[in-house]
Amino acid sequence: MNVMPPSGPTAQVRDRLLDLIKSGDLGSDGKLPTERALSERFGVGRRFVRQALDALEAEGLVWRKQGKGTFAGQPLDPMGDLAAKITGETNALEVMEARLCIEPELAALCAQRMQPDEVARLRMLAQRQWEAEDAQAIELWDGSLHRLIAQCARNRPLLTAFSLLDKIRSNPDWVAIRAKGRDMASLQVTHNEHLALIDAIAAGHAHAARTAMRDHLETRFNALRGELETAAAEQGETFFAATSKT
Repeated sequence: MNVMPPSGPTAQVRDRLLDLIKSGDLGSDGKLPTERALSERFGVGRRFVRQALDALEAEGLVWRKQGKGTFAGQPLDPMGDLAAKITGETNALEVMEARLCIEPELAALCAQRMQPDEVARLRMLAQRQWEAEDAQAIELWDGSLHRLIAQCARNRPLLTAFSLLDKIRSNPDWVAIRAKGRDMASLQVTHNEHLALIDAIAAGHAHAARTAMRDHLETRFNALRGELETAAAEQGETFFAATSKT
C-alpha cells in the first residue's frame, strides 16, 4: 500500500502529533487526546486532525480502537491478557529466555512474509525509538517494532505466545529495570541492531533475520542480567533472591 505523504495544514498537524507522541506525555498506554481536543489544541479544523491521524495510521505509527480512541505504536494482541494469570509466577530473565526461543523464529517467518509497506513501517518505528527522549517513549516504540515483526510473521500460535510475553514484560517494575540499563551507548547499539534486523527482513533472508534477532535479544538479556546483578549487590542480596522478585 503506497500512501501519499500529507501536505499543507495536514502535514503540519502530523508533525505536531509526532512531537506530542515523542514528548512522552501520553501515559503508559500511549493514548492520544480526542480529535476534538487535538483540534482545539492545535487551532485547526477536525478534518485536518483526522487526515493527519489517517496518515500516521497508514505509516504504522498509531492505531485506533472503536469506542476507545487512538493510540501510539502498534496494538497489543488481546490474547496477551492471559499473562495476568502468571505474571507473579515468573521473572524478567525467564521472560527473556522465552523471547530468545520465540522471536528469532518470528523474525525468520517475517522475512519470508513481510510486505514492502510493512518494512517501511518497521523503519519508521526504529527511527521513532531512536529519536525518543524518555524511557516511556523508548519502551513504546521498541515494543511496537517487535510487535509488528510478530504480527507480520503471520503465524497465529506463535503470535499468541509472543503476546503473552509482551504483556508480561510491560510490568512497570521490569520497565524501570530496563530503563536503568540504558545509556546513549546502549541505545546506539540497539538502534544498529534494529537496523541490521530490518535489513535482513527486507532482503527476505530468513536465516540472517533469525540470527539478527537472536543477537539483539542476547545483548538485551546480558544488559538486563547485569542490571539485576548490580541491584542485588547494592541491596546485599544474592542474585537468585533479586531475580525472584522481578
